[in-house]
Amino acid sequence: MRTLKRHPLLLLGAAWLATRALMLWLLTHERLALLGRGGVSSEVRNLYFRWYGVLSHGTYPAGDHLWQYPPGAGPVLLSPALLPALTYFQAFVVLTLLTDAVIMLFLARAGTRPGGRSLHGAALWTAGLPLLLHLPLARYDVQVTAFAVISLLTLSRSPRACGAFAAIGALVKVWPALALIGTPTGRTTRRAWTSAAVTGAALLTLLTALFRNPFDFLLQQGGRGVQIESLGGTALAFARRAGWPGRARYQFGAMEFAGPHVRAVAAVSLGLTVAAFGLLLLWRLRARRWTPATPYDAALAAVLLFTVTSRVISPQYMVWLIGLAAVCLTSRHTTQRPVALLVLAASAASTVAYPAYYGEVINSTWTGCLLMLLRNGLLATAAGLSFVRLWRATTKDPESGTPRPELRPDPVRLPHKTLTAS
Repeated sequence: MRTLKRHPLLLLGAAWLATRALMLWLLTHERLALLGRGGVSSEVRNLYFRWYGVLSHGTYPAGDHLWQYPPGAGPVLLSPALLPALTYFQAFVVLTLLTDAVIMLFLARAGTRPGGRSLHGAALWTAGLPLLLHLPLARYDVQVTAFAVISLLTLSRSPRACGAFAAIGALVKVWPALALIGTPTGRTTRRAWTSAAVTGAALLTLLTALFRNPFDFLLQQGGRGVQIESLGGTALAFARRAGWPGRARYQFGAMEFAGPHVRAVAAVSLGLTVAAFGLLLLWRLRARRWTPATPYDAALAAVLLFTVTSRVISPQYMVWLIGLAAVCLTSRHTTQRPVALLVLAASAASTVAYPAYYGEVINSTWTGCLLMLLRNGLLATAAGLSFVRLWRATTKDPESGTPRPELRPDPVRLPHKTLTAS
């Protein structure tokens, strides 16, 4: 019996090793014509390594318009120093793979617990991440996703640990704070949110003491435009086909549109983000029913809403969504199964757009426009469906959502016979 129980875990382990070997092979052969423009690893080899040199001297990059990350990103980018025998790039990839394995182990462990658990989450992470080819190995989003995944999966046992991991992740790349949006009301929420506040304040104080210019990244946010891969960028790409005079150019670390009405599109994106926040706040106030999967489902819905309304939807953002979808599928109570399938489809479409046909996307050809319409259409559908399913499952009054118990006749009472001494 024990061997039968371990058999799926052995299959998952073998699949993880095979897929990650393929991802590594693609990383070392990224100049293949099949992969389009290539150069995915250049961000680690050049940009991250340059920042590593600055950070190793006890300061955050000051005045660098490409540095747009919270202070917690510094230790992550310094972490390759833990493997001095390797080059920076090699150490970064090794640590990313180790983090990937940690996520896999947490998902597998969660999936084998009793009480409505499932290994589908571990399977989705194992098979879903390679849809992005070698890109996850050349960005630090796997590390960020690990904080959110661990935060959610520790909630049931330790709300304080949940809050601490969410806070650490938020200091690395902000969005893991959304892991706390679906914590059950009452003591659990108080413990998780208090732990997050204390951990975040303590870590931020420490980083401020160890590094100079910890808040310089805030100065680099205001100039961000509309990335060509965002929903707003897709609209501008079709407008370009219709004669709009704008063009795509490299700025702030990404390909963004420049030209008339770009600021208006950026303002609309910001307004949609505010509206998404309002929807999530309304859901939180109206929610009445919590299942073991509700915190997971709420986190995925929140990150999807903020992703699709963002001015920037980089390909690596799909790593976050795959990780959160995997957490949802560790529970049989989740409402997000169709959403998870949409996330996988969007990830596959994203890979076709970048790196394979990124030149088409940059030039706003019909191929590029249709690819981004497909990817962003899938994401927008996933976001809407995710929120609707979360709302319907949690805002219904418990009494109205529970069928009335069947009425049964009272049992027949037999006369009591008194025993007397003869």
